[in-house]
Amino acid sequence: MRKPEQELAEIKSMMERSTRFLTLSGISGILAGTYALIAAGIAYTWIYYPEVPYGSNIDKISEDGIVGKLLITSLIVLLLSIGTAWVMSQNNSKKKATKFWTPASKRFILALFIPVAIGGIFCLALVSKGHLAVVAPATLIFYGLGLLNASHFTHNDIKYLGYCQLVLGVISAFLPGFGLLLWSLGFGVLHVIYGAMMYYKYDR
Repeated sequence: MRKPEQELAEIKSMMERSTRFLTLSGISGILAGTYALIAAGIAYTWIYYPEVPYGSNIDKISEDGIVGKLLITSLIVLLLSIGTAWVMSQNNSKKKATKFWTPASKRFILALFIPVAIGGIFCLALVSKGHLAVVAPATLIFYGLGLLNASHFTHNDIKYLGYCQLVLGVISAFLPGFGLLLWSLGFGVLHVIYGAMMYYKYDR
């Protein structure tokens, strides 16, 4: 007969699987960060390279159709990141012999994407009014709020990523000339670090 501790651990594990989305892929986080870093590098060449010193003359963003290019690039990064996370999380669920599309996964997606979607609409409003300097902090802050909201329905580790995004967003609001740098740290570097930690902790 099994020990009571083993039975309790199994019951706890079953309850956790039924209420939390636990098949997030660490590799997808690494790839999402990589996409963001590539996009940030491209944006840097449009905005700053080679004449403009980094952190100055942010008004150059509105020149030569750069805003449109940045919006298209951001949309591509978003779609790539979502697609990668979707496919790799499905593969992860197959490896663990669990269902991917469950009430827990639905709650996770709603908790994450409602703040992110509202933030996206808010950022479009900022762009339309010419408030380009606060777009980067707004994306970081709304994404951070989405992660904190979604942390109730997945691994708790994700909330620390959310806190970091919020901190970077607030800093970026006070340093608009360094918005691209802080954005690349939040969506790029932190995603790579978080994805690697998730991979070594849960996926191996």
